[in-house]
Amino acid sequence: MTHPNSHSVSVAGVIIDDQGRALLTQRRDNDHWEAPGGVLELNEDITTGLLREVEEETGLQVEPVALTGVYKNMTRGIVALVFRCKVVGGHITETDEARAFRWVTADEVRALATEAFAVRVLDAMHDDHGPAVRQHDGARVIESETPM
Repeated sequence: MTHPNSHSVSVAGVIIDDQGRALLTQRRDNDHWEAPGGVLELNEDITTGLLREVEEETGLQVEPVALTGVYKNMTRGIVALVFRCKVVGGHITETDEARAFRWVTADEVRALATEAFAVRVLDAMHDDHGPAVRQHDGARVIESETPM
């Protein structure tokens, strides 16, 4: 049974390499380029879910470095916690969920990903601010009525 006021929580890992590039995955279900991640399981803690989702989608083991943003899809009621991560093991491997991978610069992120997903990666690529708090409609960022 779905409750009209319920939300789900997802996690994503923006993996940054030594050259400052981010890893994007091309999803098999919709061909979109995004950071690896997914919905937390009900009894799963945030870090465990992040590590599981990233490894399931990329074959990489990562270590979260910092929470870089909290994002809400206002249309679907999904709250996403996004973390900057570094690789600590594994190898990039095609999966049931990801068909391709690219290490990208900020300009390439803007060209490949939709605005709502690009902003997550771009926020994670910049070290100079605390976690961003943003909302979107699934494609475009929506400005907050109350500035933070």
